Amino acid sequence: MKLVWYILGVILFFGGTIFILQGLGLYGEGGMTGQVVWAYIGAIMDVVGIVLVVVNRRRKTPPPAPKA
Repeated sequence: MKLVWYILGVILFFGGTIFILQGLGLYGEGGMTGQVVWAYIGAIMDVVGIVLVVVNRRRKTPPPAPKA
């Protein structure tokens, strides 16, 4: 489960970065380009992604169950 949260954090970070670039008009063409609200949403996504990665790196994995 730890790996799933780690991957989700990385995906959120990169997706948020794309949102920021599109919102500022620096990347691509489309409905998001040049609308600053998408840059704010991307920044929030970046922060959440970084938090997920950092928390999952610090969290210790539980020890394996003893064999009977």
